[in-house]
Amino acid sequence: MHHVLRRLDLNLLPVFDAVFRHRSVRLAAIELSLSTSALSHALSRLREFLKDPLFYRDGHKMCPSVYACELAPFIAETLASLNKHLCPAEPFNPMLNDGCFKIAVTDYTAFCVFPGLMKALNASAPNLRFELCHLPHNPALTELLAGEVDLALSFSEPGDDKHPEMEETDLFSDEFVVASNMQRTSLTLEAYLAAGHLVVTPWNEKQGLLDSHLERLGLKRNIVIKTPSMLSSPFIVAESDLLMAIPTFVADKFAQIAGVKIFDLPFKAPRFTVKIYSHKRSGKREAADWLKTIMVSNVKNCQGRTLSDIA
Repeated sequence: MHHVLRRLDLNLLPVFDAVFRHRSVRLAAIELSLSTSALSHALSRLREFLKDPLFYRDGHKMCPSVYACELAPFIAETLASLNKHLCPAEPFNPMLNDGCFKIAVTDYTAFCVFPGLMKALNASAPNLRFELCHLPHNPALTELLAGEVDLALSFSEPGDDKHPEMEETDLFSDEFVVASNMQRTSLTLEAYLAAGHLVVTPWNEKQGLLDSHLERLGLKRNIVIKTPSMLSSPFIVAESDLLMAIPTFVADKFAQIAGVKIFDLPFKAPRFTVKIYSHKRSGKREAADWLKTIMVSNVKNCQGRTLSDIA
């Protein structure tokens, strides 16, 4: 592979490019900080390798051969591309950066993070852009490993396995409460199991987190509706006899907006942790680390608590 490149001194390509653009050995030598004799020697080596005169003198100008005219655009494009991609990355400056972060979210994680985050970034990173996407599965390992998304906001329960290539940043801890229509006055375990339930499954999973926990307790609830979206769910509950498990982070907001009543779960269930997932070898490592720090700080300010505060 690359049998030609192995025999060619690639330092000769900028020489060719400079002579072609300037039509002058002297001006090309000045640009490349070489003596005219050194540049002429380099040009001779390239002529010998390519078996073509490449340039001939016409008065004070170096005119390209037909072959040189054919080569020139390819060499110029290759040098420009290499220069762009091999140039050391500049330190991340949030005030000046206008890059785009692609982040995998659910309705819930976007609701928790982005209203406050965008307000915080107005002053510190006004030109940053975001593309939020919903993925059909959790966690977003494939997309993160392939570089298709920069970060993923998701959640895990105690004991979940960690992927060796993933970094997990704890964002906050949360737990479920129950949303009901306004007519309900109390909620016992018996009433909970007897009622119909709306379950939000953002990745179209077969079971919600609480269903797995109820199975371990030898219990089962009656699921009437499964939906990937949390947005419409409290409004459906408000107009029906259905119950809905909802994280406390959004419960008060939804209670005000949709007119639902909030009850504690009538059984004990483990808390879950909302996390930021990132790839350890991400090409946006510095920028991603900065953004994760801002996210954690902002959620702490909005919620008034983090994992360390709760523990």
